[in-house]
Amino acid sequence: MFDEIMEKFEGSPSQQAVIRLLLERGFSVNEEGRVVSGGIEIPFTGIAREIDVDRRVVDSTTDAILSDPELKRIFQNISSIPSLMDLAPVLDLAVLTVEVAAADESGIVSEVTSLIANHGISIRQVISEDPEFTDEPKLYVITDDPIPGNLLVSIRSLPFVRRVEF
Repeated sequence: MFDEIMEKFEGSPSQQAVIRLLLERGFSVNEEGRVVSGGIEIPFTGIAREIDVDRRVVDSTTDAILSDPELKRIFQNISSIPSLMDLAPVLDLAVLTVEVAAADESGIVSEVTSLIANHGISIRQVISEDPEFTDEPKLYVITDDPIPGNLLVSIRSLPFVRRVEF
């Protein structure tokens, strides 16, 4: 899906940057063509400054989104989810990052979280990046307690795991 969306903007790397930002941040586009997070409008100038493009690129990108029925349906229904990842150090939580070889395999989240739960570690949040929207999706598991070394080794030895980071 991500590739199909980006293909629609293949002639404009600047518009692709806008699309990437909207997807990464969970920003949607309302009926008026404004970029929003929930009911809060995000100024085009702020978006443009963030990705170093002219604000007119943001405007033309939202126009293109609204003129394409498939894109309109996607971008009018995106929402963001609060993440504990950046707060983890402040809240004394642990973050485990799992990189996998084939992110579209089934059972990845289940196997990793089952191993953690079987060790009696409480999971506060699980974030799984969608392989359709990012090139190298990762699984993030935020826990109340640090992951012990033997559990890290068990997770690392799962056949689909390429790398773990704690």
